[in-house]
Amino acid sequence: MRRNRPVPLLIMAIIVAVVSACSAAGSAGSGDDGKTVLRYQGSPSQVQWPELAEALGYYDKVTLDWVGDTTSGPQDIQSVATGQTDIGSAFNGSVAKLQEAGSPITAVISSSGSDDQTFQGYFSLEGSGIEGPRDLIGKRVGINTLGAYHEYAIKEWLFRNGLSDDEINRVELTVVPPINTEQALRNGQIDVGNLGGVFKDVALETGGLHEVFRDTDLIGNLSIATTVLRDDFIAENREAVADYVQGTARAIRWAQLHPREEVIAKFEEIINNRGRNENTEYVQQWKSPGIPAPGGVISADEFTLWIDEAIRLGQLQPGIDVDGLFTNEFNPYANGTFDPSADETGST
Repeated sequence: MRRNRPVPLLIMAIIVAVVSACSAAGSAGSGDDGKTVLRYQGSPSQVQWPELAEALGYYDKVTLDWVGDTTSGPQDIQSVATGQTDIGSAFNGSVAKLQEAGSPITAVISSSGSDDQTFQGYFSLEGSGIEGPRDLIGKRVGINTLGAYHEYAIKEWLFRNGLSDDEINRVELTVVPPINTEQALRNGQIDVGNLGGVFKDVALETGGLHEVFRDTDLIGNLSIATTVLRDDFIAENREAVADYVQGTARAIRWAQLHPREEVIAKFEEIINNRGRNENTEYVQQWKSPGIPAPGGVISADEFTLWIDEAIRLGQLQPGIDVDGLFTNEFNPYANGTFDPSADETGST
């Protein structure tokens, strides 16, 4: 049975510090046009907010450099911490753990969330007999990565439904890439699978799935992940960071305000133009940004909920300065540049 054993904070801090010391963390690349180059990891067959922002022409001083794909939020932000990339996104609980482990990173904008249309669901096969919390004991549950949002959500749901720590630990969490989760569930490789966003909608169209629970049962409509940058990068490249955040915020707001069909069409255009041998089947199912706050402005309670759980699980120590985990300084919908209630995106 797979068990989750968090890396001791001291060990993690040493690893991060050593690797960071070997990288030119604060330096930023520059392209032939003089713009600051931001290295990032993408998501297969999906479009990230920075990619949308670049396609909409919302950046003036930065340009993106795709270095590969990832399906792991913790891996994505660890790559930022070690200087392998410049921007990365992860679950807010993972951001808090990495920062508390000694990594000098700061969240600058929300990157994903859940609402009535776009949420994370946990599904079994119809007729499997898996319908409630206790039915998960001894079963295999497929999630995208350990130590991130889906592990937190499942454990919080089980805890709130009265399961003991021993019973919760008997739920076997199994790593499955999101693009493969539906197939793994239907083939019997896992008993319950996490499906979110467009992957969920494609799977539900096929039928034969039973919803065990969804994350909005726990959190309502809430942003759950943020994009981080290294603190030294922010200090040395403030104009580039400001441009990145304003452009990304405007892209989120654009998706929040424009018709679904228009957003999907733009996603298709981006995927087809980037030449990564992908298909556009998944983005056809896009429903909403999932981020409730205009332009991805970060709220402290989007961290506090998961920090409280991590403290209960013994993965974080009490006394964390939540406000020190993020900044809205560069977001135009928080700093007075744009009216967050206005029906516009700041386009010129």
